[in-house]
Amino acid sequence: MDQIVNVNEFQELAKRALPKMYYDFYSGGAEDQHTLKENVEAFRRIMFRPRVLVDVSKIDMSTRILGYPISAPIMIAPTANHMLAHPEGETATAKAAAACNTIMIVSYMASCTIEEVASSCNAVRFLQIYVYKRRDVTAQMVKRAEKAGFKAIVLTVDVPKLGRREADIKNKMISPQLKNFEGLFETEVRPSEGSGVEAFASRAFDASLNWKDIEWLRSITKLPILVKGILTREDALKAVEAGVEGLVVSNHGARQLDYTPATITVLEEVNLSKLA
Repeated sequence: MDQIVNVNEFQELAKRALPKMYYDFYSGGAEDQHTLKENVEAFRRIMFRPRVLVDVSKIDMSTRILGYPISAPIMIAPTANHMLAHPEGETATAKAAAACNTIMIVSYMASCTIEEVASSCNAVRFLQIYVYKRRDVTAQMVKRAEKAGFKAIVLTVDVPKLGRREADIKNKMISPQLKNFEGLFETEVRPSEGSGVEAFASRAFDASLNWKDIEWLRSITKLPILVKGILTREDALKAVEAGVEGLVVSNHGARQLDYTPATITVLEEVNLSKLA
Protein backbone atom coordinates (compact mmCIF):
# COMPACT_ATOMS: atom_id res chain seq x y z
CA MET A 1 0.00 0.00 0.00
CA ASP A 2 1.91 3.03 -1.30
CA GLN A 3 -0.17 5.80 0.22
CA ILE A 4 -2.69 5.89 3.06
CA VAL A 5 -5.71 7.90 1.96
CA ASN A 6 -8.28 7.09 4.66
CA VAL A 7 -8.57 5.76 8.19
CA ASN A 8 -9.82 2.33 7.12
CA GLU A 9 -6.52 1.65 5.37
CA PHE A 10 -4.68 1.94 8.68
CA GLN A 11 -6.69 -1.03 9.89
CA GLU A 12 -5.66 -3.07 6.87
CA LEU A 13 -2.00 -2.21 7.48
CA ALA A 14 -2.35 -3.15 11.15
CA LYS A 15 -3.77 -6.53 10.16
CA ARG A 16 -0.70 -7.17 8.03
CA ALA A 17 1.81 -5.95 10.60
CA LEU A 18 0.55 -7.29 13.93
CA PRO A 19 0.49 -10.83 15.29
CA LYS A 20 -3.05 -12.21 15.06
CA MET A 21 -3.47 -12.27 18.85
CA TYR A 22 -2.72 -8.55 19.14
CA TYR A 23 -4.73 -7.53 16.09
CA ASP A 24 -7.76 -9.42 17.41
CA PHE A 25 -7.29 -7.82 20.83
CA TYR A 26 -7.37 -4.34 19.34
CA SER A 27 -10.10 -4.86 16.75
CA GLY A 28 -12.50 -7.30 18.37
CA GLY A 29 -15.75 -6.82 20.24
CA ALA A 30 -17.81 -8.83 22.70
CA GLU A 31 -19.70 -12.05 21.97
CA ASP A 32 -21.44 -11.96 18.53
CA GLN A 33 -19.90 -8.54 17.80
CA HIS A 34 -23.33 -7.22 16.78
CA THR A 35 -22.72 -3.87 18.47
CA LEU A 36 -19.25 -3.67 16.92
CA LYS A 37 -20.82 -3.89 13.46
CA GLU A 38 -23.65 -1.55 14.44
CA ASN A 39 -21.19 1.13 15.62
CA VAL A 40 -20.03 1.39 12.00
CA GLU A 41 -23.37 0.87 10.27
CA ALA A 42 -25.11 3.53 12.37
CA PHE A 43 -22.71 6.17 11.09
CA ARG A 44 -23.41 5.07 7.52
CA ARG A 45 -27.11 5.75 8.02
CA ILE A 46 -26.48 9.40 8.94
CA MET A 47 -26.82 11.72 5.96
CA PHE A 48 -25.79 15.35 5.58
CA ARG A 49 -28.21 18.12 4.62
CA PRO A 50 -25.81 20.38 2.73
CA ARG A 51 -26.41 24.11 2.59
CA VAL A 52 -24.79 25.98 -0.28
CA LEU A 53 -23.49 29.47 -1.05
CA VAL A 54 -21.98 29.84 2.40
CA ASP A 55 -18.52 31.40 2.77
CA VAL A 56 -16.20 28.51 3.67
CA SER A 57 -12.92 30.22 2.80
CA LYS A 58 -12.02 30.18 6.50
CA ILE A 59 -13.04 27.14 8.52
CA ASP A 60 -12.49 26.90 12.26
CA MET A 61 -13.35 23.56 13.87
CA SER A 62 -11.71 24.36 17.19
CA THR A 63 -13.56 23.96 20.47
CA ARG A 64 -12.93 23.61 24.20
CA ILE A 65 -13.20 20.63 26.53
CA LEU A 66 -13.28 21.55 30.22
CA GLY A 67 -11.88 24.89 29.12
CA TYR A 68 -8.90 23.43 27.23
CA PRO A 69 -8.72 24.44 23.56
CA ILE A 70 -8.44 21.70 20.94
CA SER A 71 -8.16 22.01 17.18
CA ALA A 72 -11.31 20.01 16.39
CA PRO A 73 -13.97 18.11 18.37
CA ILE A 74 -11.89 14.94 18.17
CA MET A 75 -10.00 13.48 21.13
CA ILE A 76 -7.96 10.32 21.64
CA ALA A 77 -10.00 7.74 23.52
CA PRO A 78 -8.42 5.52 26.18
CA THR A 79 -7.14 2.24 24.76
CA ALA A 80 -4.85 -0.25 26.45
CA ASN A 81 -1.42 -1.70 25.78
CA HIS A 82 -0.09 0.49 22.98
CA MET A 83 3.30 -1.21 23.21
CA LEU A 84 1.75 -4.32 21.66
CA ALA A 85 1.67 -2.26 18.46
CA HIS A 86 4.61 0.15 18.78
CA PRO A 87 7.77 0.14 20.91
CA GLU A 88 7.17 3.71 22.13
CA GLY A 89 3.66 2.87 23.26
CA GLU A 90 1.54 5.65 24.70
CA THR A 91 4.39 8.18 24.57
CA ALA A 92 4.14 8.09 20.76
CA THR A 93 0.37 8.53 20.97
CA ALA A 94 0.78 11.48 23.32
CA LYS A 95 3.23 13.15 20.92
CA ALA A 96 0.68 12.71 18.13
CA ALA A 97 -1.98 14.32 20.34
CA ALA A 98 0.30 17.27 21.01
CA ALA A 99 1.08 17.65 17.30
CA CYS A 100 -2.64 17.69 16.50
CA ASN A 101 -3.45 20.01 19.41
CA THR A 102 -5.95 17.67 20.99
CA ILE A 103 -6.49 15.88 24.31
CA MET A 104 -5.37 12.33 25.02
CA ILE A 105 -7.23 10.21 27.54
CA VAL A 106 -4.57 7.84 28.81
CA SER A 107 -5.78 4.35 29.65
CA TYR A 108 -5.48 2.92 33.15
CA MET A 109 -4.11 -0.15 31.35
CA ALA A 110 -1.42 1.74 29.44
CA SER A 111 1.91 0.06 28.68
CA CYS A 112 3.86 3.20 29.64
CA THR A 113 3.75 4.78 33.06
CA ILE A 114 1.77 7.92 33.77
CA GLU A 115 5.03 9.75 34.35
CA GLU A 116 6.54 8.60 31.03
CA VAL A 117 3.52 9.84 29.12
CA ALA A 118 3.54 13.15 31.01
CA SER A 119 7.21 13.82 30.31
CA SER A 120 7.02 12.90 26.61
CA CYS A 121 5.35 16.13 25.43
CA ASN A 122 3.07 18.98 26.41
CA ALA A 123 -0.26 17.47 25.36
CA VAL A 124 -3.24 17.99 27.65
CA ARG A 125 -3.93 14.62 29.26
CA PHE A 126 -6.83 13.07 31.14
CA LEU A 127 -6.48 9.74 32.98
CA GLN A 128 -9.07 7.02 32.48
CA ILE A 129 -9.44 4.77 35.52
CA TYR A 130 -11.14 1.61 36.66
CA VAL A 131 -11.85 1.10 40.34
CA TYR A 132 -10.10 -1.99 41.64
CA LYS A 133 -11.08 -4.10 44.61
CA ARG A 134 -7.93 -2.70 46.14
CA ARG A 135 -8.97 0.92 46.37
CA ASP A 136 -5.49 1.94 47.48
CA VAL A 137 -4.15 1.03 44.03
CA THR A 138 -6.71 3.26 42.31
CA ALA A 139 -6.10 6.06 44.83
CA GLN A 140 -2.35 5.95 44.19
CA MET A 141 -2.87 6.11 40.44
CA VAL A 142 -5.11 9.17 40.82
CA LYS A 143 -2.58 10.92 43.04
CA ARG A 144 0.23 10.16 40.58
CA ALA A 145 -1.88 11.57 37.76
CA GLU A 146 -2.42 14.79 39.71
CA LYS A 147 1.30 15.10 40.42
CA ALA A 148 2.13 14.45 36.75
CA GLY A 149 -0.12 17.26 35.57
CA PHE A 150 -3.12 15.35 34.26
CA LYS A 151 -6.17 17.59 33.99
CA ALA A 152 -9.13 15.27 34.64
CA ILE A 153 -10.13 11.79 35.76
CA VAL A 154 -12.34 9.72 33.44
CA LEU A 155 -14.07 6.97 35.42
CA THR A 156 -15.14 3.99 33.31
CA VAL A 157 -18.40 2.61 34.72
CA ASP A 158 -19.46 -0.13 32.29
CA VAL A 159 -17.13 -2.92 33.41
CA PRO A 160 -18.59 -4.61 36.49
CA LYS A 161 -17.47 -7.75 34.68
CA LEU A 162 -15.27 -7.90 31.60
CA GLY A 163 -17.14 -8.42 28.34
CA ARG A 164 -16.81 -11.88 26.84
CA ARG A 165 -14.33 -11.31 24.03
CA GLU A 166 -14.29 -14.62 22.26
CA ALA A 167 -11.25 -13.91 20.09
CA ASP A 168 -9.14 -13.23 23.19
CA ILE A 169 -10.37 -16.48 24.73
CA LYS A 170 -9.53 -18.48 21.61
CA ASN A 171 -6.13 -16.80 21.24
CA LYS A 172 -5.37 -17.26 24.95
CA MET A 173 -4.57 -13.55 25.08
CA ILE A 174 -2.18 -12.85 27.92
CA SER A 175 -2.49 -9.77 30.11
CA PRO A 176 1.07 -8.41 30.41
CA GLN A 177 2.52 -6.94 33.57
CA LEU A 178 1.81 -3.22 33.27
CA LYS A 179 4.50 -0.77 34.38
CA ASN A 180 2.05 1.51 36.20
CA PHE A 181 1.33 -1.25 38.70
CA GLU A 182 4.83 -2.57 39.34
CA GLY A 183 5.26 -2.92 43.07
CA LEU A 184 1.55 -2.29 43.61
CA PHE A 185 -0.42 -4.98 41.87
CA GLU A 186 0.30 -8.05 39.74
CA THR A 187 -1.34 -7.81 36.33
CA GLU A 188 0.22 -10.93 34.87
CA VAL A 189 -2.05 -13.97 34.99
CA ARG A 190 -0.95 -17.45 36.04
CA PRO A 191 -2.07 -20.39 33.84
CA SER A 192 -4.08 -21.83 36.73
CA GLU A 193 -6.31 -18.73 36.71
CA GLY A 194 -7.76 -19.42 33.26
CA SER A 195 -8.06 -17.08 30.26
CA GLY A 196 -5.57 -14.22 30.60
CA VAL A 197 -7.36 -10.88 30.25
CA GLU A 198 -10.65 -12.24 31.59
CA ALA A 199 -8.97 -13.80 34.62
CA PHE A 200 -7.10 -10.61 35.43
CA ALA A 201 -10.28 -8.51 35.25
CA SER A 202 -12.16 -10.93 37.48
CA ARG A 203 -9.39 -10.75 40.05
CA ALA A 204 -8.93 -6.99 39.91
CA PHE A 205 -12.13 -5.08 39.07
CA ASP A 206 -14.60 -4.13 41.78
CA ALA A 207 -18.02 -5.43 40.71
CA SER A 208 -19.67 -3.62 43.65
CA LEU A 209 -18.93 -0.18 42.15
CA ASN A 210 -22.01 2.06 42.31
CA TRP A 211 -23.12 5.69 42.20
CA LYS A 212 -22.12 6.29 45.83
CA ASP A 213 -18.52 5.65 44.88
CA ILE A 214 -18.42 8.92 42.97
CA GLU A 215 -18.28 10.53 46.42
CA TRP A 216 -15.29 8.36 47.31
CA LEU A 217 -13.49 9.37 44.12
CA ARG A 218 -14.31 13.02 44.78
CA SER A 219 -12.79 12.66 48.25
CA ILE A 220 -9.37 11.67 46.90
CA THR A 221 -8.96 14.17 44.06
CA LYS A 222 -9.58 17.79 43.18
CA LEU A 223 -9.50 17.06 39.46
CA PRO A 224 -12.71 17.22 37.40
CA ILE A 225 -14.42 13.84 37.08
CA LEU A 226 -15.99 12.55 33.88
CA VAL A 227 -18.04 9.35 33.74
CA LYS A 228 -17.44 7.10 30.74
CA GLY A 229 -19.91 4.43 29.67
CA ILE A 230 -23.27 6.24 29.69
CA LEU A 231 -25.87 5.04 27.17
CA THR A 232 -29.21 6.16 28.64
CA ARG A 233 -30.93 9.34 29.73
CA GLU A 234 -31.63 7.78 33.12
CA ASP A 235 -27.93 7.20 33.85
CA ALA A 236 -27.03 10.62 32.46
CA LEU A 237 -29.40 12.17 35.00
CA LYS A 238 -27.81 10.12 37.79
CA ALA A 239 -24.37 11.31 36.72
CA VAL A 240 -25.51 14.92 36.80
CA GLU A 241 -27.01 14.37 40.26
CA ALA A 242 -23.67 12.92 41.36
CA GLY A 243 -22.03 16.20 40.38
CA VAL A 244 -19.62 15.00 37.70
CA GLU A 245 -18.15 17.52 35.30
CA GLY A 246 -18.87 15.58 32.13
CA LEU A 247 -20.13 12.43 30.45
CA VAL A 248 -18.53 10.20 27.87
CA VAL A 249 -21.27 8.48 25.89
CA SER A 250 -19.74 5.10 25.16
CA ASN A 251 -20.46 1.41 24.65
CA HIS A 252 -16.79 0.67 25.26
CA GLY A 253 -16.11 0.24 21.58
CA ALA A 254 -18.58 -2.67 21.63
CA ARG A 255 -16.13 -4.62 23.81
CA GLN A 256 -18.41 -4.97 26.84
CA LEU A 257 -22.13 -5.76 26.58
CA ASP A 258 -23.13 -6.90 23.11
CA TYR A 259 -26.53 -5.88 21.64
CA THR A 260 -26.35 -2.41 23.14
CA PRO A 261 -27.12 0.51 20.83
CA ALA A 262 -24.48 2.16 18.70
CA THR A 263 -23.12 5.15 20.60
CA ILE A 264 -24.01 7.67 17.89
CA THR A 265 -27.70 6.68 18.11
CA VAL A 266 -28.06 7.63 21.81
CA LEU A 267 -26.30 11.00 21.77
CA GLU A 268 -29.53 12.95 21.51
CA GLU A 269 -31.08 10.99 24.37
CA VAL A 270 -28.28 11.84 26.79
CA ASN A 271 -27.64 15.39 25.57
CA LEU A 272 -27.06 17.38 28.73
CA SER A 273 -28.78 20.45 27.30
CA LYS A 274 -32.03 18.44 27.31
CA LEU A 275 -31.72 16.85 30.75
CA ALA A 276 -33.52 19.59 32.68
